[in-house]
Amino acid sequence: MKNKPKRNVIVGQSGGPTAAINSSLAGVYRTAIDRGYQKVYGMLHGVQGLLEGRYIDLSDHIKTKLDEELLKRTPSAYLGSCRFKLPGISEDRAVYEQIFNILNDLEIDCFIYIGGNDSMDTIKKLSDYAIVTGSEIRFVGCPKTVDNDLALTDHTPGYGSAAKYIGTSVKEVIRDGWSLETAKGQVLIIEIMGRNAGWLTGASALAKGEDCDGPDAIYLPEIPFDVDAFVEKCRALLKKKRSVVITVSEGIHTEDGTYISDMGNSASYVDAFGHKQLTGTARYLCNVISERIGCKTRAIELSSLQRAASHCASRVDILEAYEVGGAAMKAADEGESGKMVVIERTSDDPYQSGTEVKDVHRIANDERLVPREWITEDGTYVTNRFISYVRPLIQGDVAAIMVDGIPRHLFVPGYQELL
Repeated sequence: MKNKPKRNVIVGQSGGPTAAINSSLAGVYRTAIDRGYQKVYGMLHGVQGLLEGRYIDLSDHIKTKLDEELLKRTPSAYLGSCRFKLPGISEDRAVYEQIFNILNDLEIDCFIYIGGNDSMDTIKKLSDYAIVTGSEIRFVGCPKTVDNDLALTDHTPGYGSAAKYIGTSVKEVIRDGWSLETAKGQVLIIEIMGRNAGWLTGASALAKGEDCDGPDAIYLPEIPFDVDAFVEKCRALLKKKRSVVITVSEGIHTEDGTYISDMGNSASYVDAFGHKQLTGTARYLCNVISERIGCKTRAIELSSLQRAASHCASRVDILEAYEVGGAAMKAADEGESGKMVVIERTSDDPYQSGTEVKDVHRIANDERLVPREWITEDGTYVTNRFISYVRPLIQGDVAAIMVDGIPRHLFVPGYQELL
């Protein structure tokens, strides 16, 4: 295999975007070019777009070093993303035949997919089909998710920047709330992403420092949520201070598994992977507090802001995202398939990390939760061990390239015409 002339690479992005996902794309592209590949194709909207014949030659769009630097600083998925669930090979073999026919027509040697749990499921299935059919195309996963819930890796690119934004935003909300006098006090509830894993919500503890007390309570989905206990917690806090700020994961649920968001929300959208849309957790809890305590409340949803805030990106995160993109391309070039790149932390102080490759079968469809010992005994905050884990990941800043006072991003010219 190594003696064959190198042909082409194809790369795609899948799942929820992040402030660092395009830095990984830049790493894949640069490493492929430097290693002698003729073309680097980009799938528009992942495997779903590939099945519809939608892809571009990245060299037509990334022409200069400035373009590469802009790409690293561009939030969301430059190529467009998707939530497309591949069927099992035995369920629909025709889908796999179609994908591999397209890859063969494009003379693809390496297939790189940047994404989270569901994306690694795609890599697993495609690499398994390649083995079954004797295809020599290599399939390698590049980790990405603000949720930080991928197995076998210390953390995932995208998480550090989201954590930095959350810590910053929560601190600003605390300051804003402190400035207002209200007769009965107020409760501000900040809803943060996290269906089953509380890594993002736990990062709100980063707001705490010499100049800020941090949030008054933090609720993660790893611990069953008790609405009555929550109300009493707020009541007790209001006796001590006029403004209470609490952060909650969107996925907090009762002991029987009922999502708090379902208690006051009729939304029923479910994606291709069976994930129900979670929204309205903070709003519901604010209504409960208003009714039972009678104080002013405000529900704040960070929503997509926490994963799109490239203006608040972590330098460590952007650099590591670029490195794992390059490492994924390197692994595929050297014959690896059915693998995902992982980050291994080698030192906390000073912080250092490296990359390895692991079997994607041990990662796909698994979920890494916040360890119970990193959550306080009463389940209303995170421990110092959690904070020590996340703090190195938010260090440093990435200077935006400004035009007319606003950050400049890289985009695909004529994108709408390509859809």
